[in-house]
Amino acid sequence: MDKPVIVAVDDDPEVIDAVARDLRLGYGEHYQIVRAGSGQAALEAAHQLRLQNRPVALFLVDQRMPQMSGIEFLEQAIALFPEAKRVLLTAYADTDVAIRAINKVRLDYYLLKPWHPPELSFYPVLDDLLEAWQAAWRASFKGIRLIDNRWSPQGHQLRDFMARNHIPYKWLDVASGGEADVLLSSLDAAASQLPVLIFEDGSTLCRPTIAQIADKVGLVTHSTTPFYDLLIVGGGPAGLAAAVYGASEGLKSAIIEHEAPGGQAGTTSRIENYLGFPSGVSGAELSRRALTQARRFGAEIILTQRAVGTRVEGPYKFVTLSDGSQVSCHALVVASGVAYRKLDAPGVERLTGAGVYYGAAITEAVCCANQDLYVVGASNSAGQAAMFLCKYARKVVIVCRGASLSAGVSRYLIDEIDETPNVSVLPHTMVASVDGQGHLSEITLRDVNSGALEVVPAGALFVCIGAEPCTEWLSNVVERDDYGFVVTGRALLTDGKRPTGWPLARDPFLLETSVPGIFAAGDVRAGSIKRVAAAVGEGSTTVHLVHQYLATL
Repeated sequence: MDKPVIVAVDDDPEVIDAVARDLRLGYGEHYQIVRAGSGQAALEAAHQLRLQNRPVALFLVDQRMPQMSGIEFLEQAIALFPEAKRVLLTAYADTDVAIRAINKVRLDYYLLKPWHPPELSFYPVLDDLLEAWQAAWRASFKGIRLIDNRWSPQGHQLRDFMARNHIPYKWLDVASGGEADVLLSSLDAAASQLPVLIFEDGSTLCRPTIAQIADKVGLVTHSTTPFYDLLIVGGGPAGLAAAVYGASEGLKSAIIEHEAPGGQAGTTSRIENYLGFPSGVSGAELSRRALTQARRFGAEIILTQRAVGTRVEGPYKFVTLSDGSQVSCHALVVASGVAYRKLDAPGVERLTGAGVYYGAAITEAVCCANQDLYVVGASNSAGQAAMFLCKYARKVVIVCRGASLSAGVSRYLIDEIDETPNVSVLPHTMVASVDGQGHLSEITLRDVNSGALEVVPAGALFVCIGAEPCTEWLSNVVERDDYGFVVTGRALLTDGKRPTGWPLARDPFLLETSVPGIFAAGDVRAGSIKRVAAAVGEGSTTVHLVHQYLATL
């Protein structure tokens, strides 16, 4: 842990040398001593320490300095470090000034020059002040600080990315002032355009992209080799399972994931019917464990890259990534999952990220305290989102077109919803429109039977209305059904005949697509069971089939 800082300021070189020497001798073991030869230089150092989130325990400042007096420096410095103790170095003639400064800058003490020997009049004073500071001090947060306003769509995207990728960060809302204002005051105008990220070393990124953050924190965003035995597109439960089993069995394996490991399951607040977790497990925790396991066996996880195309040349498969690069492989597993279907209602696109969110949007939950929230959907993901959000909200209303949730929600989850007093279900209802100035403030609901409209105030709307497969990058390569899901195994046979263009003297394997060596697993596969356990099972099964396929090459 970084040492707390003592800042010493004096324009006289002999005096600052003596001050720094005595401070190092008395406190160097537990504090870092920062010296400055002018008030302006000290102020610049203080701004940098604030950006680095370093605690300042004490300012020891000479009063008589040109351009900026000690009191003038302290007036600005205490805005950056209001908890720091303040000591003024004065000559005998300046004692009246020092006394007045007690009220003006809440001066803790003034010391007369000369102070030697320090054991008599220097150390005893500072010992008391530093002891008092230590008693009240709490270690500051270590990680990225994100400054933005709550209703910023880009800020929401950044918070979601960092949370899902387990990057420690602290969000500072500019509307609340305080630390956000102090940090922004330490930046120049060009670097203070929101959202702003401040890293532990004091460096900043203004209006950053996801890729910039990933590179800055050391995530892998490019492949280390152009060829793999097994390439997996999608880092959800199916993709992670394939990576764990593939890498553990000696295949050079890599996952391409454009958002965060875990897929849609990674955004689920609690999965209660997954085998081996009787108390349930969050999607984020499950994905974190699987990711650690995959990396332990040597699988690469390539983030922020999207598969945008694929082609086949003989036994080799080539995948084009969103940065224009290509990676190739012997065997390809399509585990790209599904994306939430967009809610088609006036105002939704304009307010997405500013009160309208897709999925549970766990990062927004705390901001929704004591508000009325709405969840649209009739699936397990909608039910799980409601049960998570109700811990913060005044009430949560699940809006569904059908008569009840029974068709798409597990029985245990329906029972929990029924037993929770601040969660209710609004059947036979759809969202007609949403509205608000800069952020969501109201929703117009329509009764699907009568057509009657009702306008209700809302703090946020969470959309979980089904999903569409992420398979555009496979267009004209493998067979897909009318909805875009990848067809595999026996479903490819028509009257017992293999698919057109199938080159081998065997039928496609269970999870194999219409192209030998390309497999599909999880929600992206036509006819799959949309459950985490099923996706994990399919992902691990593909590796067994990959070995069978590779044995024939």
